[in-house]
Amino acid sequence: MSSELQQTLARSASVSGTSLHTGEKVTLKLQPAPVDHGIKFKRKDLQDEPTIDATIANLKTVERATTIGEGSMRVHTVEHILSSLWALGVDNATVEMDANEPPIGDGSARPYVELIKKAGVIAQESPRQIFDVREPIHIETKNGSLLVVLPDPKFRISCTQVGPGGQFTQFFSTEITPAIYESQIAPARTFVFYEDVQSLMDKNLIKGGSLENAIVIRGEAVLSKEPLRFPDEFARHKILDIIGDLALVGQRIRGHVIAIKPGHGANAELARALAREQARTTPVLRPQAVPPGEGGLDINEVMAVLPHRYPFLMVDRILRFDGETKCIGVKSVSINEPYFAGHFPGHPVMPGVLQVEAMAQVASILMLKLTKSSSGRLGYFVSADEVKFRKPVFPGDMLVISAELTKTRGKQLAKLKCSCAVNDSVVSECELMLRLLDQ
Repeated sequence: MSSELQQTLARSASVSGTSLHTGEKVTLKLQPAPVDHGIKFKRKDLQDEPTIDATIANLKTVERATTIGEGSMRVHTVEHILSSLWALGVDNATVEMDANEPPIGDGSARPYVELIKKAGVIAQESPRQIFDVREPIHIETKNGSLLVVLPDPKFRISCTQVGPGGQFTQFFSTEITPAIYESQIAPARTFVFYEDVQSLMDKNLIKGGSLENAIVIRGEAVLSKEPLRFPDEFARHKILDIIGDLALVGQRIRGHVIAIKPGHGANAELARALAREQARTTPVLRPQAVPPGEGGLDINEVMAVLPHRYPFLMVDRILRFDGETKCIGVKSVSINEPYFAGHFPGHPVMPGVLQVEAMAQVASILMLKLTKSSSGRLGYFVSADEVKFRKPVFPGDMLVISAELTKTRGKQLAKLKCSCAVNDSVVSECELMLRLLDQ
């Protein structure tokens, strides 16, 4: 997660084995891919070798595993390979297979980690798309799963695994980095409760399952070819699955996932919720033309009105004046803003007080226009009331700043209702009292 550049594989690498649910022999080959390609699966065994994007839009079923599909094509049990690619920082790759399901290996992601390390991971010349969780997102299912994602400067997962009747309840919490994933998460194997085995067999699943590639829990007994690799191996494997299922969101995530009794169905619901929020908060970039004449002010005209200069000019442009009482301006929030060096370097957030200052500057422009006295006068704070900060503002955001006149007292004193918005969502607001005074 330290690199902000997209990454792919240095070379191709392959592994063969048996698939878990179909029991078929399969060879899986990882191939490098160009920037913005994402992760795609290619079915080499089908006519025309179709490919499918590993995205939440293509999710089909979550019956004990995650299946993606398009048309009649299906790829089953993608979560372990997706988990490994995501956690080791691979953004772009093609996963070629000559069957409809990857090999299960020993039931963990360790074989895939070894495969990716054999191929090598290299940086590409394009920045990563990273989804910063800005406010809590949660889903709850009928069978008692609860998943919450909270804002966090890193990607971390805290998981409570609960078996039938509270059996084998385990908890594990960790940040997800390539090194931590390789040593603490990837070796954790898939597991099944004995009571579920017959129903899975009735559904024609787990044909390739055995104690070589899965842990079977029967009563208090843990049946496995080798002892548990961790005391909390089940919780760790659930984290492995969560990473693989959330990889379907298609972007790196910065946030803290708290999962109680997770499963593929609940994970998929969370991935859909994250994808919806990501789509909602991704800015639609439309070039803004400076309206001519009285419609707005470009930066030179703004500086002719306001005395502020670097680093304290908080308005890049006035888009328009709505009648005599409202003014709308914009500010592009750049990572080069001087305050980001200390607020906060690892997780830069625009200080709320500077958002209030941006509102005051737009409000001053409105007042100066109304009084037709744009030279020699300044707008001074008298009071700021009902100040609310609703969401954080990050580098790359476009602040749309509104000021609306609600009350005047002569030509010197005015009350204004102001707000800042990002992507049509209000991030801060306040009521300002300003006084115009001679310089």
